[in-house]
Amino acid sequence: MGAEFKISQIGAVMLGVRDLAESVAFYRDTLGLKVKLQEPQIALLEAGPVDLGLSPGHTRLAPHVAGATEVVFRVESVREAQQALQQRGVSFLGEPRQVTATEWAAHFKDRDGHLLSIFGPEGKLG
Repeated sequence: MGAEFKISQIGAVMLGVRDLAESVAFYRDTLGLKVKLQEPQIALLEAGPVDLGLSPGHTRLAPHVAGATEVVFRVESVREAQQALQQRGVSFLGEPRQVTATEWAAHFKDRDGHLLSIFGPEGKLG
């Protein structure tokens, strides 16, 4: 038998990007994530217990997507977060919709076409 191991958690989700500087600006300035590390070929941003990694090299490693992926960002109010992001230039794919008995989601894409969403209670505007 081979060596045994146990996965303890997801440490990072890596996204392939065409332009690292543009992508870092989007995730930092538009979405408000804090840059944890930035080097010429990779950036790691704090997104709670899981880091979000951006890497031009990943577009060469996996040029064809095998399946649909989505990065989901938890928020306290989907409607308020949507309004704030729209004011920062984010275009949503549709109106927020209820996805569970208590949780709502609204979807958008980053500059490279990755599917992103905000997820949480509907919240109120005003």
